[in-house]
Amino acid sequence: MALRLAVQALSATSLSPAEATSPNKPPSSVQQHPPMPAPATSSRRRLVTIAMASAALLAPQLLLPPAAARGAGAFDGALDLRIIIPEESSEEAQAVVRTHARNLLRVKRLIDAGAWRELQAELRASASNLKQDLYAIIQATDPTRRADLRRLYSDLFNSVTSLDYAARDKDVPQVQEHYGNIVTALDQIFSKIT
Repeated sequence: MALRLAVQALSATSLSPAEATSPNKPPSSVQQHPPMPAPATSSRRRLVTIAMASAALLAPQLLLPPAAARGAGAFDGALDLRIIIPEESSEEAQAVVRTHARNLLRVKRLIDAGAWRELQAELRASASNLKQDLYAIIQATDPTRRADLRRLYSDLFNSVTSLDYAARDKDVPQVQEHYGNIVTALDQIFSKIT
């Protein structure tokens, strides 16, 4: 069926086989004037038009079956392909936030060893988990305390980013300074969320 529709689309555009295979050669009929080279874009446009027409003809056949035939759990209505990340509850975040904070602080051994690549990898992995946990906890807190926690959250992860850049540059004094800022920010955050 799809092949038949594509052939119909090709014949509707009246593109001869010679034009389809060689866009710069004129048809083999008698010519009175020397042939002018056809721009390559006109044949490309023609092919794009054919492809679009074929897609428009084939689109109704590619639609999903009705919702009743798809069964439970399938997409309802229009096709929705947004990525949805399940939100973590504040209780789940409270249970693991200290573990993720300890993992973030364990990069100290990599700082002391001067293992810069490993430091960056470990820092990024542990910071992403901690970031998700703290965000869930902050969203669940009292709105009057959120502004202060958000500021501390921002300070913490700005220090993490600065530490990452300092590790990339192998700047030991900056790495140690930003690590100290991370420790201070975590202490302040945990004093306010517990």
